[in-house]
Amino acid sequence: MYNDFAPIPIFIILSVVFIAFALFLQHLIAPAKRSALKDSPYECGEEVEGSAWVQFNIRFYVIALIFIVFEVEVVLLFPWAVVFKELGLIAFVEMVVFLGILTVGLVAVWRRGDLDWVKMVVPYGQGRYAKLAQPQDDVDH
Repeated sequence: MYNDFAPIPIFIILSVVFIAFALFLQHLIAPAKRSALKDSPYECGEEVEGSAWVQFNIRFYVIALIFIVFEVEVVLLFPWAVVFKELGLIAFVEMVVFLGILTVGLVAVWRRGDLDWVKMVVPYGQGRYAKLAQPQDDVDH
């Protein structure tokens, strides 16, 4: 019985040895002259500007997640539509419920304003900042 599993550890050992040998050979052959130009990232021939740790607006991630949810819907909807006649009425009701749940989610996201890429900027917003003093204009009254 254990003879059936013998190739697995042999394969793992050979894989590790092959990778270690390739890395060692690369270390011996590769040129070792380091420079600022070689260490800089290559971006399609463009000069690098600023740090790589740029903070993206959270709206980008929210819209991307919403997009993924509706892409999954399409992935599930196409195979269902292909075999719709064979599935019958119960599958139709299940898909209506599924689409209803997604519609409720879309309406909720839309009402919250998460689909707006640019939101209105209010100098003194609502909540705990609403009671802050308004800035005075430089106009003589």
